[in-house]
Amino acid sequence: MITLKTLWLIIFLLVLNSCATLVPAPKSVSNLNGKAPLAAYARVLQCYVNERGEVDFSALQQHRVDLDNYIAYVAQLPARSITDANERLAHYINSYNALSMYNVLESGIPKTHAGLAKVRFFYLRKLFIGGQPMSLYEYENDVIRALQEPRVHFVLNCSALGCPVLPRTPFSATHLNQELDRETQHFFAEQRNLRIDHMRKIVYLSELLDFYTDDFIAANTPTLIAYINRYLPEKIPDNYSIEFIPYDWTIANTSR
Repeated sequence: MITLKTLWLIIFLLVLNSCATLVPAPKSVSNLNGKAPLAAYARVLQCYVNERGEVDFSALQQHRVDLDNYIAYVAQLPARSITDANERLAHYINSYNALSMYNVLESGIPKTHAGLAKVRFFYLRKLFIGGQPMSLYEYENDVIRALQEPRVHFVLNCSALGCPVLPRTPFSATHLNQELDRETQHFFAEQRNLRIDHMRKIVYLSELLDFYTDDFIAANTPTLIAYINRYLPEKIPDNYSIEFIPYDWTIANTSR
């Protein structure tokens, strides 16, 4: 028997699907073979992303050939054709971050993802990924999270200020494990993501950890504090309570 809650969920999903917008993939103006697409994305990161991970979207909008070439590559490349596990995951991370930038541009460079804008940006706008139309929500939750690598949450960037800092170089298959550890440590080193009040025994933690709590909990890390302690030089006592810092959905735009 279908419960009322399930029925409302089905109706909600049908309504969402009927309101979806298919964002056209750009046409590439250069060779998509070899290392050229990733090199194009690397130039985007170097030229339009600052040290805080913020993007100069206005300038990128005016000079978007490299981003469009990389997105055209992502639109065509089936990830199943990438046989190496690290190479595939690096591709997922780089492509998600680039698709977020592309989606911001194609959405008219909004001020924020908050409220209904979040639904439009993550759920309703379908992008071509490996030949298939897919929302960023589906890409993250059905494809990337399925690999069960919790550190991806500290490298996936949706172009919001609450996100982990977007590095100015692409992630690589060769050094992926080190890069994931580096960015996870960097995330927890930032005051905006982790603050500890020893007097009150409270850990103030980015709401990102609340969004994906189940991904961080495992047999050898039974609590969020246990997970965080893997990446801290000074461990947090297990008996501290956690309060979450509200996520900042403002677009990480240098010209905001």
